[in-house]
Amino acid sequence: MNSVHIQPLLDSLRAGQLSRRAFVRRATAMGISASAATMMARHALAQDASPAASPVAGGTKSITRQEYLAQLKEHFELEEPQQEGGQIIYVETTDIRTLHPHLYTDVYSGLISGYIYEFLAGGSAIDGTPVPSLADYWEVADDGVTHTFYIAENATWHDGEPVTADDVVFSFESMLDENTLSVRRSGVALALASVNKVDDKTVQLVSNEPMATFVQETAGTVGIIPKHIWESVDIAEWGADPGSTGQDPSRVIGSGPFRFVEWVLGDHATIERNPDYWDQENVPVIDQLIYRVVADPASAVASLQTGEADIIEVPFATADELRQSNPELVLTEFDTTSMNYYYTNQDESRGTPFTEIPVRQALHYALDRDLIAETVYNGYAIRAVGTQPVLSIAYDPESVETDYVYDPDMARQLLDEAGWTEGGDGIREKDGNRLSFELLYAEGSATYEVQIPYMQQAWLDVGIEMLPTAVPFPTLIEQATAGNFDMAIAGFQWTVDGSQGDMFRCDAAPPNGFNRMRYCNERYDELDVQQRRELDPDRRIELLLEQSNIANNEAAAGINVFSRDIFGSNPRVHNFLPNGYSNYWSLQWAWVEQD
Repeated sequence: MNSVHIQPLLDSLRAGQLSRRAFVRRATAMGISASAATMMARHALAQDASPAASPVAGGTKSITRQEYLAQLKEHFELEEPQQEGGQIIYVETTDIRTLHPHLYTDVYSGLISGYIYEFLAGGSAIDGTPVPSLADYWEVADDGVTHTFYIAENATWHDGEPVTADDVVFSFESMLDENTLSVRRSGVALALASVNKVDDKTVQLVSNEPMATFVQETAGTVGIIPKHIWESVDIAEWGADPGSTGQDPSRVIGSGPFRFVEWVLGDHATIERNPDYWDQENVPVIDQLIYRVVADPASAVASLQTGEADIIEVPFATADELRQSNPELVLTEFDTTSMNYYYTNQDESRGTPFTEIPVRQALHYALDRDLIAETVYNGYAIRAVGTQPVLSIAYDPESVETDYVYDPDMARQLLDEAGWTEGGDGIREKDGNRLSFELLYAEGSATYEVQIPYMQQAWLDVGIEMLPTAVPFPTLIEQATAGNFDMAIAGFQWTVDGSQGDMFRCDAAPPNGFNRMRYCNERYDELDVQQRRELDPDRRIELLLEQSNIANNEAAAGINVFSRDIFGSNPRVHNFLPNGYSNYWSLQWAWVEQD
């Protein structure tokens, strides 16, 4: 094992961003024996702090942006480009929804806006921990709450204006505005007490109290936008603004390595290399990145096979056949922080059966999720045990109290005890209401074409009627956000830090978070406060597991599987290295062979 590959994990361990247990688990996944990893952890913790958390007068200093980029390029052994220019065409079946970095809720919009705009900090592609981005570095004062971020001195917007502390303050204040359309508001508000300008290139973010996840939930969550572009627009109107829809490219002004070109709804979105990018050592190699939308997964696969696409997400059902029939293609698979889940509307004002915990539990027991993982996902997933995904620092199936193994008899028993008895047509009834509901799912998914009919039959077998309805993905999100649905199914991607309050806290219902279920448990919320402020990594994991057990025991969400990802790429594309921490991080350094 090359020592440079393990060094970022050691840095994260010393900085307190990884617990010893999480370090050992990740090190063993890299091929290091458990005993050797344990010894390395003990030795590292006995030494002085590493560059990831270097001591400074009155506190600690993060790794610098340049140090992180050097680690990144060495860890992944990025090739020196043999050619410059050209295009990379990334094909998907789902269109993006917005260009605004405060408003996106899907990974596809995040891909495009994330290359146009930047954040003070991002997640490391090496291990997922916070690293500098638009900031050169940050310092944490000895009070544990004052975080000083130093914006890159030469950072500029695409229109040539300098990026200043005023832009940062404006971005954070906009996120906290009660009229914001961002689902991230509640999480940021819980963490951030104030944002203050020190000078033109320095800002201080002050937390309400010492927090383990403060940088991720503030500097890593709020995209920095230009004040001179957005200050004249009512925040409540940002979603329809031409700067968010792309109808006026002159308003899509970021500071990132790519500039916006166009977005043709339902067809494609194009961004191009920013030759004036403020970090001249890391200007993209390719001329353009084109995000192209096709009708269905089969069309995406065909486009990769014919060379019309350079990169696609490979459908699970197609992966093995594609690997055998097109051995020249590069297929990359990896563990993720992703899950597939169905979510029920638990809004008590609607009077739905999903407010009853036994009903939600019965739904889960009635599904053979091992079968779903093996057949629907072709073995590229595992049955979800608990709420914490595979790459989370709190992934620990043995600590999960309720494991919803396939048990249709248990499902029937729970429904019987809750008073839901079979009617004349076999569908259960209670107080004159049938246990029948609509399930919304995004059209065009090869996975759902197999998964939804199975779920429908499995629930019917225990007396539950599910009526599936395919809708465009944007419609699905709109309905779920507004609360106009019974049940919906989707994917979700977490961060590695284990914090899941933005999905399960009482105050995280849309538009303030991702709690589309409208689930609420006061004890869960109390623990969320505690885990955020807990600085001891091992103790924090204990709190996260207690939280996870509450949500899981009450079947707050129906998490089906923790899935792997598979990306297929044309061999002419070099330096495309997706992984579970960041699928698209390397496109900035990707290069293509050209005729």
